[in-house]
Amino acid sequence: MTDAQETPRDWRDTVFLPKTDFPMKAGLAAKEPAILAHWENIGLYAKLREQRAGRERFLLHDGPPYANGDIHMGHAMNKILKDIVVRSQTLLGKDAPYVPGWDCHGLPIEWKVEEAYRAKKLNKDEVDPVAFRAECRAYAEKWVAVQRGQFERLGIMGDWDDPYLTMKFESEATIVGELLKFAESGQVYRGAKPVMWSPVEKTALAEAEVEYEDVVSTQIDVAFEIVEAPNAPELVGAHAVIWTTTPWTIPVNQALAYGAEIEYAFVDCWLTAGGTDDQDFEGVSGKAMARVCEQLPWFRNGPRFVVAMNLVASLAKRLNDLLAKVDLSDLGIEGAAFVLEHVTNDDGQPSPLSSFKGSDLAGAVARHPMHKLGGFFAKPRPFLDGSSFVTTEAGTGLVHMAPDHGEDDFLLCKANGIDPVFAVDGAGMYRADWAWLGGQGSVINKKFVASDGPICSDLREVGALLAASDDFSHSYPHSWRSKAKIIFRATPQWFIPMDAPKPVTPANAGVSGDGAAQEPHEMPASAGMTAGGNAPTLRELALDAIERTRWVPERSTNRIRSMVEGRPDWVISRQRAWGVPIALYVNRATGDYLRDPAVNARILEAFRAGGADAWFQADHQALLGPDYRLEDHEVVNDILDVWFDSGSTHAFVMEARYGEGVRADLYLEGSDQHRGWFQSSLLESCGTRGHAPYKAVLTHGFALDGKGKKMSKSLGNVVDPLKIIGESGADILRLWVAQTDYFEDVRIGKEVLAGTGDTYRKLRNTFRYLLGALEGFEDSEKLPVAEMPELERYILSKLATLDAELMAAASDFEFNRYSRALTDFANEDLSAFFFDIRKDSLYCDAPGDPKRRAYRTVLDILFHALVRYAAPILAFTAEEAWQARFPSEDGSVHLLEWPELPKGAASHADWSAIRALRVQVTEAIEPYRRDKLVRSSLEAEVTAPDLPLAADELAELFIVSKVDPADAVTVTPTQRLKCGRCWRHLPEVVIDGALCDRCTEVVGA
Repeated sequence: MTDAQETPRDWRDTVFLPKTDFPMKAGLAAKEPAILAHWENIGLYAKLREQRAGRERFLLHDGPPYANGDIHMGHAMNKILKDIVVRSQTLLGKDAPYVPGWDCHGLPIEWKVEEAYRAKKLNKDEVDPVAFRAECRAYAEKWVAVQRGQFERLGIMGDWDDPYLTMKFESEATIVGELLKFAESGQVYRGAKPVMWSPVEKTALAEAEVEYEDVVSTQIDVAFEIVEAPNAPELVGAHAVIWTTTPWTIPVNQALAYGAEIEYAFVDCWLTAGGTDDQDFEGVSGKAMARVCEQLPWFRNGPRFVVAMNLVASLAKRLNDLLAKVDLSDLGIEGAAFVLEHVTNDDGQPSPLSSFKGSDLAGAVARHPMHKLGGFFAKPRPFLDGSSFVTTEAGTGLVHMAPDHGEDDFLLCKANGIDPVFAVDGAGMYRADWAWLGGQGSVINKKFVASDGPICSDLREVGALLAASDDFSHSYPHSWRSKAKIIFRATPQWFIPMDAPKPVTPANAGVSGDGAAQEPHEMPASAGMTAGGNAPTLRELALDAIERTRWVPERSTNRIRSMVEGRPDWVISRQRAWGVPIALYVNRATGDYLRDPAVNARILEAFRAGGADAWFQADHQALLGPDYRLEDHEVVNDILDVWFDSGSTHAFVMEARYGEGVRADLYLEGSDQHRGWFQSSLLESCGTRGHAPYKAVLTHGFALDGKGKKMSKSLGNVVDPLKIIGESGADILRLWVAQTDYFEDVRIGKEVLAGTGDTYRKLRNTFRYLLGALEGFEDSEKLPVAEMPELERYILSKLATLDAELMAAASDFEFNRYSRALTDFANEDLSAFFFDIRKDSLYCDAPGDPKRRAYRTVLDILFHALVRYAAPILAFTAEEAWQARFPSEDGSVHLLEWPELPKGAASHADWSAIRALRVQVTEAIEPYRRDKLVRSSLEAEVTAPDLPLAADELAELFIVSKVDPADAVTVTPTQRLKCGRCWRHLPEVVIDGALCDRCTEVVGA
């Protein structure tokens, strides 16, 4: 012992404690803007492009958000996830440019500009279209600038100086060019068939622009008198009963549909008292019958009905619900009821038709309830075989056909030579000249279709309305912009066919003079041939492309496939002002649209010079050229579906910037885009190029509130990403995104973010410890792996395992798995294990001690690896940590690549057994700590079986005074005295608080 040991003193000033200016408290909200400024000052994105030029490229194509309003949590989640993907691919050494973009056309923007007009009591239809479009453009420009700043604040790295906008002139020209490719190859037709229509917005809508909400509607049962029945003459005079929840479609009924194999009943309707037809009405029956007939006029006819056999009871219930409102109590009658019984012959036996197959209705004819109005209503209403869609799940088993307002109705009627009549206008009202209904109100106005509205009232008056109630709850489509109900409405629209199999014949194009739809154009063979030599249809091409695309998660393949399998022809026209026009000329005499490459070239040149506005200001004769006369052609002014705009972005982003034929490596959007952008891009590219525009597609869920509910301003549960950034910083949001199982819907709220904050603090403290422990570290201190102790070699092997797991997770775009592996390693392998064990060496060993050098060498390797691993997710914190150790005015952690780990780090010890034994020892010591028999594990001596390492090594690993072999783990408080510097209890310390041999040597040095 030295004399210094005989007088204990405070040795803390001799301990090598970590030192760093990296604070424990993050203060991200204040720091992140400065880090953003640093990235902008050094031109980080441009530097990466220069640095990675010629490397393997990874292209994530940004799906364009609409340029209206501040960003919401869905925007934040989507953009952060994209940024994590791009940064991780960049880290892997690839050239991963990211071009952000915006969808600038369409209803979201036009609707907002119109709202301003409505507030001033102005009509936008009276404004010059170019002037109105200029206002829409200005509105979009404003929100592009706002959203750009908000996205950048999230740490999204991209080409913000040159984003793509669908309203740029070159973009608009490319969109028109893609349309003209479809047109020149005959993949476009104009026809009149039902499409989803918004009476509020006065335009056709795409399926992706529709959402479904629960509503309460009027349900009615209507009787159509059968006037001809060649296969069943007994039915003449009876009434076929239909049931519908859209009473407003009855005025345009043109046929009835049956199921050929459905069993129908032929029934009489009797009025009984007390629920039985045996009770006598004598003395009061006349008055009772008169009152019932007065309030339920249909009963005057001595009704006889045709209805599906298994729906007779439900029809009877609806009739009796109405009868219950007829008060007969003053006539001494309680419990009157309608009874539906099979029709009998004169001998009282059931009619042969009391039960019959629907096929017996073939050739039958009914008449419209309002037939006395003449004209359209006097035409016979044939019974048609609708077996493909008529069911007995609800209603009556008979369906009224209005080809103006239903897909099934249209197709069945079209096949039987019945065309739409276009009775409902763009505002959802019947034409002014349409019978008694013109101008009375919108068909989606509840008052118009209610049980006491004009349609039901008139049907009741003529004895055709059997039952009506205003309480039917069901799901109904609404516009996702205006939130108003939509209708199916037949209008002349432009379509891209899904199933046309061969090149089009120009004479097939257009709409006939009376407005009836012509047959679709047929698709050319330009995109490839099937094995049999026939050109594949667009649907076939798309389905084949789906199978050739990687879908993440894999189950999302089923969703996109089912949507493409069942989707109707693509409605590409809109009746709006703000967007790219369908730049076609239609021959007034033939209905054909012009397909002249020279004309199309002039159109494209005009669009490149003046954008889409050029069409509305054009000298159309000049565009047509000398071979055509303008007066012979209709100039089409319909606007393209914005999904066609965004579906064409691959052409003016991917191909225009990176080369013809280049496809994106990844599209990444929410699950709603299976019916939106994923699908429109797929169809556009398959129709023009024969393949998908992407190699892989990642789908994520929606952001819900902390309780799993959809966010809504009305519910007051909206979580604002901008507020979170302002309070906690963007890295908290970024970590939340990475931690979630984003393949499903995810939750965010105070409790969720509190958990994210805890995870963030643990990761931050890992960086803080590394920075402090590496203070003053230089390359000369490094120790080769071969000279390192087993523990360091083990940690390096664990790091290699982590490295492989993170690389695999990044390749699979599974960043919840990525972040979990990273945080588990930092918490369990480092903080709770490696750092805990080696803090003694770091604090107390001599700077040149091989063990301390080995530890600090591994810490250096860990820092270089972990700061890189974390950078795609914690973009700001990783930069802060990197600059704290390697400050640079022109450097950045995001210029680094995936770490190269040292070789030969395999450990020969069974560390699984060692760590399991360490857990047992820790658990055994805990009761002694709780009972204050020991204050720390260093005051404990333990025994343990089957020691896998030398006892002194295990004592260091377990952080105890001594380890001895034994049959079981036991704990005994040590009698050894404590070193005043390292606090270990060692045999050479003879005075409590004096120095051990090691500390004596270090202090002396």
